[in-house]
Amino acid sequence: MTQPAPASNLTQAAMARLQASSGSAAGGAKLFTSDLSVDEFLLVRDAGFEPLGLVMGSSVYHVGFQYGNWKESFELTQITAAMYNARELAMFRLQAEADALGADGVVGVRLAISQNEGYGDFLDFVAVGTAVKARENGAAWRTPAGRAFTSDLSGQDFWKLHQAGYVPVQLVLGTCVYHIAHQSFRQMMRQSGQNVEMPNFTQATYDAREIAMSRLQAEAERAQATGVVGVRVTESTMVWGEYGIEFMCVGTAVRQQANNEHVVVAPMVVSLDAN
Repeated sequence: MTQPAPASNLTQAAMARLQASSGSAAGGAKLFTSDLSVDEFLLVRDAGFEPLGLVMGSSVYHVGFQYGNWKESFELTQITAAMYNARELAMFRLQAEADALGADGVVGVRLAISQNEGYGDFLDFVAVGTAVKARENGAAWRTPAGRAFTSDLSGQDFWKLHQAGYVPVQLVLGTCVYHIAHQSFRQMMRQSGQNVEMPNFTQATYDAREIAMSRLQAEAERAQATGVVGVRVTESTMVWGEYGIEFMCVGTAVRQQANNEHVVVAPMVVSLDAN
């Protein structure tokens, strides 16, 4: 997968906000902003971190066209690259804001995508999280490249990870947009009114998932992680229609710290969420 171009410099408005948050502006007082809940905020502080500010990255992206044989199943590589690059640009800009604050990491990262008709069928990618700084030995929490770690774990899960002797490395993702072969009119008529598997859809779904997962694992390996936790796999048709699917896998790559592990007993939680 082609890697996106480096993110552009932060805008003046972003720099002004970050300077005000860090208290580096003339006469300014240090003030943090955060999307952490009260429980998350307290647990992140208990893990030895102080929130610095809300950081975000955005990319409004136009997705191009790709042509192919409608009778064949294949990856829409040009569209996959566009989706991948747009998300990476948003993440690069989020990390650039964290670096500007001198953060050791970003917790609770959320990636969102929406179709923005107002821009003429463009897609809007947004990444948001809370930049944090370790009170002690912040360098141990940074990535092997020396940058702030990124994680989509909640404050509670981040605390548990810390207690178990693991550190997050970075948010990793894998994406695949796949075209599903159309059935012939004869095949459609033969299956009409029957309970029967749709092999073209089944095989394409398997292929797309495996491609997305292999890319997530490759990112984790490049980040020198020992594993990925909290992996979520989502399927979406977005603007591709019924014969186009996109699979996205997202998780937090982690590595184990030496001589810093003890058993954490997670309490049983009964969710009242209808979903």
